[in-house]
Amino acid sequence: MNKRYEKRKGFGVVGGIIVVLAIILILTVPTYNRLAASRENVNEAYAQVQNVVQRRADLIPNLVNTVKGYSDYEGETLTRITEARSGINKADSPKELADANEELSQAVREMNVVVENYPELKANTQYTQLMDELAGSENRISVERGNYNQAVKVYNTDLKKFPTNIIAGFTGYKEAEYFEASASAQDAPTVDFNNK
Repeated sequence: MNKRYEKRKGFGVVGGIIVVLAIILILTVPTYNRLAASRENVNEAYAQVQNVVQRRADLIPNLVNTVKGYSDYEGETLTRITEARSGINKADSPKELADANEELSQAVREMNVVVENYPELKANTQYTQLMDELAGSENRISVERGNYNQAVKVYNTDLKKFPTNIIAGFTGYKEAEYFEASASAQDAPTVDFNNK
């Protein structure tokens, strides 16, 4: 009789372990899948930001060529534009991409200062069209960065919830980085109407 009891006890322990493992699996798999889907949303949103930033960067050479046709274009600004475009292609993180994009924006602003000396260029249809496309690209970048940050918020918030935080720790999921304005972009320009 003791052997029979020992045998049942063994089955009970094994059965209990199987039940516990099944419960853990039932809780873990959907959480892991939700994390994977959420991370893919972040990756997709980041790819879209890269897409619109690259679109903007691709407009710049046409703008530069249009300006060069009207002026003795400054080589230093052209070099900065080229380096900034290269930085966009090399960016591996939202911070690097934001910094490269801001560097490109600064170079374009410098180019626009040069353009101020050439009223016939400002009246040029191609230049005007390119500037409009550039402004549209800036708006698209802003929208896509907002979409990216929203996806990051959902993902990061999910990572902090229990039991997701435990599962994320075991599976290697880490918080995603938000897009933040670079330090130079946070400085508001000074407008002084009294200087003449």
